[in-house]
Amino acid sequence: DHRDLHSFPTRRSSDLVPSFLNCVLGGHWTLRPLDVSDFSATWRADGPDGPLFIKTVPLARAPMLEAEADGLEALAASGTVRTPRLAGCWRDEERDQTLLAMEWLDLARPDRGFGERFGRALAALHNAPPPAGGGRFGWHRHNVLGATPQLNTWSPQGGREGWLRFLTDQRLGALRERLARRGASPGLLLALDPLIDGLERFFPADFSPRASLIHGDLWSGNRAMLKDGSPVIFDPAVSISDPEAELAMLELFGPAPAGFAEAYAEAGLLPDASDEGARQRRKVYQLYHLLNHALLYGGGYTDQAERVARALLPC
Repeated sequence: DHRDLHSFPTRRSSDLVPSFLNCVLGGHWTLRPLDVSDFSATWRADGPDGPLFIKTVPLARAPMLEAEADGLEALAASGTVRTPRLAGCWRDEERDQTLLAMEWLDLARPDRGFGERFGRALAALHNAPPPAGGGRFGWHRHNVLGATPQLNTWSPQGGREGWLRFLTDQRLGALRERLARRGASPGLLLALDPLIDGLERFFPADFSPRASLIHGDLWSGNRAMLKDGSPVIFDPAVSISDPEAELAMLELFGPAPAGFAEAYAEAGLLPDASDEGARQRRKVYQLYHLLNHALLYGGGYTDQAERVARALLPC
């Protein structure tokens, strides 16, 4: 349940984080608070190896930051797209806190060529051999999407059948169950049940999804440009999934940067814009993120998720 995230020991952490960094990294560190969200508290730490960007959560939420560190390491290991370098992720049991420390990034406003560079980098990530799974879908650990646990149990097989099973059990079905336990509106659940039961109609018999490492939560707030022009991505919710799911999230809350689609298409991964099946699949993939927003924030996101689900049902 995400509701336990609203109380962070921010004053206490402002005293304890520097002393902990002094211990694990050496030298003298000073701290400046940046923000406290529903998910974590953030800080700028300055020291001999700094500056660093720090996230802290109570110890009970340690797996959230450890999964983020794991995802950043996996993306960096692909050698395709820039991510912030990790300094470390630690559980400080004595002080009841978990710290994730990473490189401080000096960002610049995206220029006219950013979309093209970003498209090439993301296509390279999706084209890279997946680091695990042997063609199946999933990941070696569960992680989080926002503050929602994201299940990543490996599909029993690859290909269309494996992807359908993963999408049903680990994505849409899993969020449907969480929403039901939270008391979601009957209208939303009534729309979701036949949609999830009939997912195969969005995936023709010859559909063969590529098993790719994806960032998993690539809205505009989780991508940026460094001062040298390089695209950089952060706050991942990684898995081995259909890269079309990445593109769907990328465009859920606004268009992709200018030049992105053309550059990404050079890798041969972009679905045909005239393919009605691809457009419908994109809505299915976007529904997963809308359901997560409905779970986290309710309100208009619940209504939007229900409208999308109903629009996907056969007439």
